[in-house]
Amino acid sequence: MIRKDLIAPLPELLRRQAEARPDKVAFSDDSGEVSYRDLYRTTANLAGHLAEWGIGDGRAVAVMLPNSVPWIQACFAAVRAGAIAVPINYDAPLAEVAYRLEDAGCRVLVTTDERYALVRDTVLALGISLILVDRAGHAPVGEARFSELAAEAPGRAAPDPDRLHDPAFIVYTSGTTGRAKGVLLTLHGILWVTASCWAVRMGLTEDDRFLSTVPLFHSYALNTTVLTVVALGASARLCERFSTQETIRLLESGEFTFFPGVPTQYHYLLNATGPDHPPFPNLRMCITGGAVMAASVVDAFEKRFQVPLLDGYGITETSTFVAMNAPAGGRVPGSCGLPFAGLCVRIVDPADGRDVEPETVGELIVRGPTIMPGYHNKPEETASAIRDGWYHTGDLARFDRDGFITITGRLKELIIRGGQNIAPAEIEEVVVRHEGIADCAAVACPHAELGEVPVVFVALAPDAEISAEALIAHCRTYLSAYKVPEAVHVVPDIPRTGSGKIMRFQLIEKLKDIRAGGS
Repeated sequence: MIRKDLIAPLPELLRRQAEARPDKVAFSDDSGEVSYRDLYRTTANLAGHLAEWGIGDGRAVAVMLPNSVPWIQACFAAVRAGAIAVPINYDAPLAEVAYRLEDAGCRVLVTTDERYALVRDTVLALGISLILVDRAGHAPVGEARFSELAAEAPGRAAPDPDRLHDPAFIVYTSGTTGRAKGVLLTLHGILWVTASCWAVRMGLTEDDRFLSTVPLFHSYALNTTVLTVVALGASARLCERFSTQETIRLLESGEFTFFPGVPTQYHYLLNATGPDHPPFPNLRMCITGGAVMAASVVDAFEKRFQVPLLDGYGITETSTFVAMNAPAGGRVPGSCGLPFAGLCVRIVDPADGRDVEPETVGELIVRGPTIMPGYHNKPEETASAIRDGWYHTGDLARFDRDGFITITGRLKELIIRGGQNIAPAEIEEVVVRHEGIADCAAVACPHAELGEVPVVFVALAPDAEISAEALIAHCRTYLSAYKVPEAVHVVPDIPRTGSGKIMRFQLIEKLKDIRAGGS
């Protein structure tokens, strides 16, 4: 069963909620809130102004803002203008921002006056218009101000295209081949997850109040705490970033019924509370995604707080979730649950593509309405990932006899740090630029709270000397903080195959010896 009434163009969903519950708070943050009536009005104003600038017809609008009400308004306005919204990590260094702006062909960047100095020269060189959210009171004269555009009626109405299957978002995700890939996502694909998983399997309704602490530029939050909130007519509190103590305070207030997080956050919540901590009042459900959740952590959290903590599995290329445990009914410890309605999921032998028997590990592949149209401007990568309509996830899994899925590992070489994907090649591209580095390889190192963190092995050029501190400082200049290696290990050479591919398994074994105190 799915709630097909929830799968509708964004302007229709916004109009529906503005008419049904005009004064209800849709989204709030530390600075304010927006009702459904005002969300409909302000996004229409912004979209009309974008249209006056010639922004529409699939052109790209980058949104580089912290989790906030303006983030919601900017993304929704881009879609209502007929453009494609491109969320960018607010804390990303200039190199990552510039790559995304150029790769997506962005015509407008919405950011804050605090980031103006960082992006000014880049947007000028690329011919990109700026819209600034005034956070520090330093917005330069002459630049368009977000608050004014949102408040002032434009000369023309919002285009409000009636589109569901055309790309509405480009969400960048790390790829194993190096530069991040822009995943094209449609409203139909994202809202299918809402209609079949959140509304039906999980039973979320307009009465639920979401606490959102995960970054909005990830597909997880875009689906779960942005579009799902609007489709249902629910409410969400947006936290700029996750804070353990602030999250505990908010959950203790009794205001929230639903909390989506990542495994690391649940580790932190457990570590910061004692065994006698009372349940969070009115909280009726927690979910986790982004990385595999240890069954022991799920059990400990549920016992302490007396609330279901439900594990699921998903990836950006499938508009987030593919499978999810249900709050009612049986669960298998360590499993991410059953696929939801409308999706076909198989587990196949990576060598020959044949389906494997239950309890046998193979590659998980998916087909259905949530699959991305493809990677932006990357036809070869798209053809490699989607074959005969099946998206090949690169993740290893097994079915049990009842169809429950357990993720066991991955064919991909991604490092998953606290639910965020890191491509080893992204780190390696930066490290090898440093003078004195002859070769390098990044691998995942187990971490008690974050799941995995990146570490880098380096082979030095003859007579070269470099400190770990200097190399890590170099990485901080070009990489987002979560991608910066936690440690540097010098080795005589990087093991490679005859064709030049890094044999990471050998370095992972080397890392085990290092962690065990060996050589």
